[in-house]
Amino acid sequence: MADYVAFLRAINLGATRKFDKAAIVAATEGAGFTGVATHINTGNVRLTTRLRSRERVRDVLEAAYLADRGFAVPVAVLTPEELRQAVVDGHALAATMPEGWDGRAYASLLRDEPTPEGVAALEACSTEDELAVVRGRVAHLMVRGYGTSRMTNVAVERQIGVSTNRALSVVEQVVTKWC
Repeated sequence: MADYVAFLRAINLGATRKFDKAAIVAATEGAGFTGVATHINTGNVRLTTRLRSRERVRDVLEAAYLADRGFAVPVAVLTPEELRQAVVDGHALAATMPEGWDGRAYASLLRDEPTPEGVAALEACSTEDELAVVRGRVAHLMVRGYGTSRMTNVAVERQIGVSTNRALSVVEQVVTKWC
């Protein structure tokens, strides 16, 4: 049995994309996963499965969520070790920011493996005040203000594909709770 953490993209936004925690758990269990738990209502899901392929886990979840909700729910699936490393990397990158930097750290969790060209294009968008660095299947964003930044999940998706964004502090909470 393998443990994974799935991050659902674009749920609970507006009136038509509702997917509460209880419904997520029911749909995930209905798809054959065990040990299912959620963390806050933004689509963070821990699960255990006999499936060994991350892509297969993702595909089964996406099909189950589409069947349950009637709309597509892209999913980024990471291992507990990948999440632990994302927290370590995020803190290390935040420490490289200029003295007096008062920004925040975010992690865009990637649905698919990024291409080297996409990674280079995203990282080239970095400035003195905003940093984008990709490590594995996580794009780290160091920004002053997410609402005013050019470095958002939209920029990540434009360069390297479907992803879902979480504050690094939320990823850290998930790691503390489940990893």
